[in-house]
Amino acid sequence: MFYDDDADLSLLDGKTVAIIGYGSQGHAHSLNLKDSGVEVVVGLRPNSSSVQEARDAGLEVTDVADAASRGDIVMVLLPDEKHGDVWRESIADGIAPGNLLMFGHGFSVHYGEIEPPAEVDVALVAPKSPGHLVRRQFQEGRGVPGLLAVHQDATGNAKPLALAYARGIGCTRAGVIETSFREETETDLFGEQAVLCGGLTELVRAGYETLTDAGYDPRLAYFECLHELKLIIDLMYEKGIGGMRDSISNTAEYGDLTRGPRVVGEQSRAAMKEILGEIQSGAFAREFIAENKAGQENFNRMRQEQAGHQVETEGEKLRSMMDWLKTEA
Repeated sequence: MFYDDDADLSLLDGKTVAIIGYGSQGHAHSLNLKDSGVEVVVGLRPNSSSVQEARDAGLEVTDVADAASRGDIVMVLLPDEKHGDVWRESIADGIAPGNLLMFGHGFSVHYGEIEPPAEVDVALVAPKSPGHLVRRQFQEGRGVPGLLAVHQDATGNAKPLALAYARGIGCTRAGVIETSFREETETDLFGEQAVLCGGLTELVRAGYETLTDAGYDPRLAYFECLHELKLIIDLMYEKGIGGMRDSISNTAEYGDLTRGPRVVGEQSRAAMKEILGEIQSGAFAREFIAENKAGQENFNRMRQEQAGHQVETEGEKLRSMMDWLKTEA
């Protein structure tokens, strides 16, 4: 683990950091670096809806190619599916020998969508948190944990510079773990697909459908299978699984211990191994890249189908009655 004392922010003195993209992570990295005294330029398409937002935040904005050519450090924070095309069209020509090319996720380098030239440093700094929390924690004097990896060290300075960047966005306040592009990419994809997103959303829908198909009130099914997730997840986040079990009733804990393995049994574990195999082999990456090159027709169809599920429509009605959610937002 690396902390503030392990990272020398002064290594960024006199350097320009180009942030390519201004989404969830892009805005947080840009603003945190600016507040850390680093010279930042944001690279965006001229017609991007984020241009005015970034300028209103006091950031310099230019087009992607200009930002890439000006940056001594270039951090690519675009959606994964855009990396290859934007790299070839607007970034590659601006990356000079000795520059540090950075990413917030190793997907495009690990799967060969981007092949950096041999004479540049290539590193990854990935906060383990959504961008809005990266920004909020920084403003409150704290930070979120992060990952760091060096893929290519042409100058011998890639790791110290990447650590300085991690300090500039606040990650070394909480702690940074060193890893590799392969490990970060494959574990991140697996977590999203099998647990955090794919596994969780399918579990919620399956539970909801089981109750409503049995004739139970859809409102109660929503509360039991989706709404109360936050209570359990918050306990696990703060105290771990054991701490969560200490906080729930004996009835709930006994049901957890005896019934949970029946829901996530051998079939589910076998499916997880299969999913991990597709990630390791590159099969998922090839499928995802092909889907985007084909115009996302299948992707958008699945989005629309899921948006119409009863748990979504019922939840929208119930959340409209929860004034505290509007206050939190």
